[in-house]
Amino acid sequence: MSPRHAAGPAPEERAAVVTGLGLTTALGGDVPSTWRALLAGVCGVGRLDFEAPDGSAAAYLAAPAAVEPTTVLTPAKAAHCDRSAQFALVAAREAVRDAGFEEASSLGASGARVAVVVGVGLGGLTSILEQNHRLRTRGARRVSPRTIPLMLPNHSAAEVGLMVGAKAGVHAPVSACASGAEALCQALGMIRDGRADVVVAGGTEAALHPLTLAGFARLGALSQRLDDPKGASRPFDAERDGFVMGEGAGMLVVESAAHAAARGARVHGRLTGAGITNDSHHVAQPAPGGTGCAAAVDEALRDARLHPEQVRHVNAHATSTPLGDLGEAQALEQVFAKGLDDVVVSATKGAFGHTLGAAGAIEAVLTVLALRERTAPPACSLERVDPEIGLNVVGRSPALLPPGPLAAVTTSMGFGGHNVALAFAAAS
Repeated sequence: MSPRHAAGPAPEERAAVVTGLGLTTALGGDVPSTWRALLAGVCGVGRLDFEAPDGSAAAYLAAPAAVEPTTVLTPAKAAHCDRSAQFALVAAREAVRDAGFEEASSLGASGARVAVVVGVGLGGLTSILEQNHRLRTRGARRVSPRTIPLMLPNHSAAEVGLMVGAKAGVHAPVSACASGAEALCQALGMIRDGRADVVVAGGTEAALHPLTLAGFARLGALSQRLDDPKGASRPFDAERDGFVMGEGAGMLVVESAAHAAARGARVHGRLTGAGITNDSHHVAQPAPGGTGCAAAVDEALRDARLHPEQVRHVNAHATSTPLGDLGEAQALEQVFAKGLDDVVVSATKGAFGHTLGAAGAIEAVLTVLALRERTAPPACSLERVDPEIGLNVVGRSPALLPPGPLAAVTTSMGFGGHNVALAFAAAS
């Protein structure tokens, strides 16, 4: 055993299990529809056209949610929430019910110590822009009295906390596109430290706005394949040219194994380890060679008491940018080394775009499903893997995972140099 994979505390001393899953994405408004569409190779990317103030036209590619959250929530609740919080509530409600709580409000009333952690990247951006437009065009008296709550980064977490009656803490990590994954790191820590019995954790984002799209376009980060929306987001592909923005949310109910067993809960999988590092290299570019990402994966494996050769699946961050995908591939090559051919790598952002602060949580849900169903999801737009990327990337058809014990890792990275890796294991 190498020093970087030395054993830590025994797993039974700090076990955390996943008992509930919730999703709303460009592929579907819940977990079953999203998973079915993903396995079928459906792509949720389309074209958005805007008219600029100067009368010129602007066109971008995007992956909007398949189901409008306002059609799922009550009109009163939807009216009092930013779109990012609407997504969070939809996914959290599904996750809580999936965990065996008939109504979301019954979770906090069950006597369990309940916490909430919801990560965001941009948070209430749409509300900020809308209220600023009101201020400039209609005056201060037309600004909503709820503007401040709507614009705060903790708005989504607070709304989910109110929905489930969380009393053990409500938190809102903000670490760009690693926020959703970092929320699950915090959830794992709360379970291990005994600060909560149940944590509703994940990420949400609703940032499909001309300002955001224009900003990423000016960075040169977005795909320019306007004539081929379905083939635009192509992680790890030799012809990738940038990412496509998406929106949605992913939520998980993370519970202490003892608490889940005591109430007879169904377990989807186990959250076994987490790693967080920072590149400290550049505000918008990954460290050369993927060193920061590799360190995060190493830390997650060590935390989970896993050897690299025990991992059979990775759900990669893989946004479809030339530098980002290559750096992540180099990181995974470092960590898994000689066993790399046995690690099946999924790159799912081709189907539902890059959901920024929600990405890590959405992909954590997909990682749990991959272990539970023993199926690695495909890449709907992959044509040819970049020759510089030496990974066993799943193509356009799902890949079956082997029999026996299964472990998987999912990776997330964000502007500012954030790197997060999560380790999961099959329920049995």
